[in-house]
Amino acid sequence: MNIQNNIQLKPYNSFRTEAKAKLFCEPKSVKELSEIVKNYPNEKKLVLGGGYNLFFTEDFEGLVIHPQIKGTNVWYEDDSVVEIEANASESWDDFVAFCVNNDYAGVENLSLIPSTVGAAPVQNIGAYGTEAQDVITLVRTVHIDTGEQKDFTNEMCEFGYRDSIFKRTGKYIITSVVFRLQKTFIYKEKYIDVANELINVENPTMMDVRNAVVKIRTRKMPDYDLLPNAGSFFKNPFLSYEEKEHLLELLPNATIHNVNENCFKTSSAFLIDKAGYSNKRHGMVGTYEHHSLIIVNYGTEQGKEIVDFVKEIQQDVHTQFNIWLEPEVRIY
Repeated sequence: MNIQNNIQLKPYNSFRTEAKAKLFCEPKSVKELSEIVKNYPNEKKLVLGGGYNLFFTEDFEGLVIHPQIKGTNVWYEDDSVVEIEANASESWDDFVAFCVNNDYAGVENLSLIPSTVGAAPVQNIGAYGTEAQDVITLVRTVHIDTGEQKDFTNEMCEFGYRDSIFKRTGKYIITSVVFRLQKTFIYKEKYIDVANELINVENPTMMDVRNAVVKIRTRKMPDYDLLPNAGSFFKNPFLSYEEKEHLLELLPNATIHNVNENCFKTSSAFLIDKAGYSNKRHGMVGTYEHHSLIIVNYGTEQGKEIVDFVKEIQQDVHTQFNIWLEPEVRIY
């Protein structure tokens, strides 16, 4: 086991904030991962995937685990479906591209999400009318304290909106995920942006959908190398009927989606814009010029500067609209 000391974590988070890990390792197999966990029972632990959904405000006084467990294989296949097991350290978009290129339908709307396969169930990543939970059948894990292996069925994962048992407990290191995908693709209009991108395409194929999503995300998202960021920073808030009515009194053109009879969802980006934070910059931190839900780093290495800007947005949105924005990004 190659355990390193005092490793700089700036290259391992997409905001590029500075912090050091007391201990750092990159296990290349489930067995090695399990052994490392068992050998360091008293250390605080953090699992890093691609680092696209977190950043650091201080040194991590414990063990940072950056798995390098890669590979994919066919788990099950018949005439209508295929189940593929993808190891946790595989690039999420490479996995999506593999599925689309092989005519396996189900994840094409999740194209170009910066992530590893292992992070997909943690956040229950979603975009353009699709969520990871729609296609996950099994998640294989190692317990972060004991090193014991445990499998989770879809139901056991307790998926919610950008949520799961893995995110809530922080007790399981995902080693691989099994996805059930369809061998037949039928285009269904799920999201207006994608529909508009495909308006001149007759009978869109799976590749057409992927290309449309890639074009949309490329337009909206900044290049991580040029403007460090963590993608969409806040969750879209859920509202009660009363909260929805109050918002519409303040903002009659607010974006509202019905979830059920007494639950509604609105747009964080819309609220941030209306609170006065469209393309706004404070020092070395700001909102992205093409999408207010994305906070970008213009040059700071201090996570605290990002946190201060985030808190300012949260407070102003709450003061103006009585809605508290919850971060989707994890802060350490």
